[in-house]
Amino acid sequence: MAIYHLQVKTVSRRDGRSSVAAAAYRSGERLRDQRLGIEHDYTRKQGVLEADIMAPEGAPEWVYEREELWNAAEAAESRKDAKVAREYEIALPHELTPEQRSELVFDYAGWLAERHKVVVDVAIHAPHRDGDQRNHHAHLLTTTREVDREGLGAKTRALDVSRTSSALIEEAREMWAEYCNDSLARAKVQQQELDHRSYERQGLDKAPTLHMG
Repeated sequence: MAIYHLQVKTVSRRDGRSSVAAAAYRSGERLRDQRLGIEHDYTRKQGVLEADIMAPEGAPEWVYEREELWNAAEAAESRKDAKVAREYEIALPHELTPEQRSELVFDYAGWLAERHKVVVDVAIHAPHRDGDQRNHHAHLLTTTREVDREGLGAKTRALDVSRTSSALIEEAREMWAEYCNDSLARAKVQQQELDHRSYERQGLDKAPTLHMG
């Protein structure tokens, strides 16, 4: 039975992190980090099934080049504690075929890109070799700045400010449930619909499922 999991995290310089490093690791590529002057090489990483970039309509062609995109994201920030990327970690229904899972992820990534006018770097990962083999998952790394024809622009402040971010994250979680349920229905998978709400909010006396992503 498919489970629901979507967690949103930030990649922040406050934690000593780099968006270039995060993108290299998730995509299993070698990327040069211009700000730090180092190379992040994860070409030996196993389990990356597919990696690609989605962007809003009208975005410049260079945003589809992973190294150029994330170096531009780093260059756009001057603060030592800047949030340089946002990550959506999602569990994929194991009942779907690889092609159906891919379609599901990229449909949702397209919605996310258009909804917030950001670039979305998608990496679909296989289950860990030593873990639950149903644990298909994906990492959606997004810019924290909107993108238009001129490139990276204004910060996505609504996702950073508490009075607005909670509702937007709730919307993203609800939309992921809808996308999953639609995909499962098209695949004729018989199961209870996924619900983005916690068991407590649903009024259910159940322990949450532990997701190892």
